[in-house]
Amino acid sequence: MKDLNIFCFGFGQVAKNFINKLNLEKIKFNLSTTSRDKTKEKKINEINYNSFHFEGKNFDSELIIKLKQAKHILISIPPANGNDIVFKNFSKIIEECNPEWITYLSATSVYGDHKGQWVNEESKTLPTSANGIARLNAEKSWISLFEKKKLPIQIFRLSGIYSDENNIFKRLKAGNANIVNIKNHLFSRVHVEDIANILFKSLSNFKSGETYNISDDKPASSEEVTLYAVKMLNLKKPEIIEIKDIQSEMLKNFYKDSKKVSNKKMKNFFNYNLKFPTYIEGLNNIRNNLT
Repeated sequence: MKDLNIFCFGFGQVAKNFINKLNLEKIKFNLSTTSRDKTKEKKINEINYNSFHFEGKNFDSELIIKLKQAKHILISIPPANGNDIVFKNFSKIIEECNPEWITYLSATSVYGDHKGQWVNEESKTLPTSANGIARLNAEKSWISLFEKKKLPIQIFRLSGIYSDENNIFKRLKAGNANIVNIKNHLFSRVHVEDIANILFKSLSNFKSGETYNISDDKPASSEEVTLYAVKMLNLKKPEIIEIKDIQSEMLKNFYKDSKKVSNKKMKNFFNYNLKFPTYIEGLNNIRNNLT
């Protein structure tokens, strides 16, 4: 694989794991990212990169120079106040820079509530939350660049992400985990390493204008996953609470949607076998990494 010139809008756990994957595969690349912090040079795995200030309408003008040089663009910044700030500020520039690969990271919240039934990429998108509605509108904006300008764009709809940094074990130890009293609530999740692996796969196996669900093989309730983790750590069962007692509006909205997300298209197109096919393998791995 030739050297890559990568621009990441946002540099959270997915983008960082993607860069770690490139390192593991010994791919050479130049990297630029954005952050709400001041512009500065940073380092990841002994690789220097530029992190440019970008927040709302404000951004470092040097960002434009690096963006125009980029051939691979990863967009992981979520909508803000209902608007995709990356599309709003930079879509015209991206049109002009002749990229080879653009990936927009969306979320399975675009499907809304399907009463615990399976959904795939052809299912109706009926988002119930403001975040889901904004995500769907952002998807449509990015796909329009493929349809009108023939830009190489793919959409990844991510299920609930967990990782060494963000997982049920940490919430249990911090006392922030509860069991919500709700029946037949199912959702899908995916380990961040599997997302990074599929992003890497897509560098050499890419089809413009496509959307993929990125999910593991086993949808399950939050209660099922929590009780599995409780048993692994030999802890007491968390308190059972009612939905009305949840403080976070985002978490309340989460429990409005119940669905099982199919990953068949992802696995078939990218010829990919999940490293962590279910939460069981994923949590076992995280447990082994705990210090």
